[in-house]
Amino acid sequence: MYYDYYQLRENPFNVTADPDFFFASKCHAEAISNLVYGIDHRKGILVVSGEVGTGKTTLCRKLLFEAPDNVKFALILNPKFSETQLLQMIVSDLGIVTKQRTRFGLTQVLNEFLITETNKNNNVVLIIDEAQNLTVSQLEQIRLLSNLESEKDKMLQIILVGQPELTDKLRLPELRQVRQRIAVHYNLKPLDKEDINEYIHHRILVAAIIDGIDSHPTFTHDAVDRIFHYTQGSPRTINILCDRALVAGFAAEKRAIDADIIQFCAKEVMYFEHNL
Repeated sequence: MYYDYYQLRENPFNVTADPDFFFASKCHAEAISNLVYGIDHRKGILVVSGEVGTGKTTLCRKLLFEAPDNVKFALILNPKFSETQLLQMIVSDLGIVTKQRTRFGLTQVLNEFLITETNKNNNVVLIIDEAQNLTVSQLEQIRLLSNLESEKDKMLQIILVGQPELTDKLRLPELRQVRQRIAVHYNLKPLDKEDINEYIHHRILVAAIIDGIDSHPTFTHDAVDRIFHYTQGSPRTINILCDRALVAGFAAEKRAIDADIIQFCAKEVMYFEHNL
């Protein structure tokens, strides 16, 4: 409802994982670089961990969005399935048409597909989001898939993305073989205080109808300080709080969002966050 007032074409603080709004903080840029390195050099298993709301899924979407044409992806958003169902989802997401339904048959079909793609100089990447929900047996299956390789390279690069519980699970003694195959493990951290102002400005510019006009919302220095205080740099929480602040600013006919507006909106947002 505030789009026209602020001259925006869409919500700058939507909580969906939209790669157009990806903000390359130092930490997020390093994460992307580590993943690109792991994919390009066919390192096998890569892990990205981080707290809820730190932008892990958006980072993955950005990776998919900017990948070269010779990289093919399978993206699994919810791995809460049996080992066989997980294989079926991977095969299906890669566009492989098969009547195979057993784990052995699906693995064989996947292996044949990977050989074909490798011979075409293509690279195949499997991303599993919410990977902290994988069972020990599923992670062992992931290890076996990482063993699909040619004489020189891994034919399947696997990116496990999850909350800190994933790191804890990978420390289990029964998963030591999986742990030994992890070539990259990057822990995605919240935004620094210095990043938040740039993050907010970046998202507003992406959503703006026209660059550089006075109608766009601005956030004062004190407002940014309050935002950091309440969110501790969590991008998702920043989005929720800033969206509420724009609604309040629109109602008060203010284009400059100050600390008082943030304070007022934080009471609602923080109450909601702590009572989920």
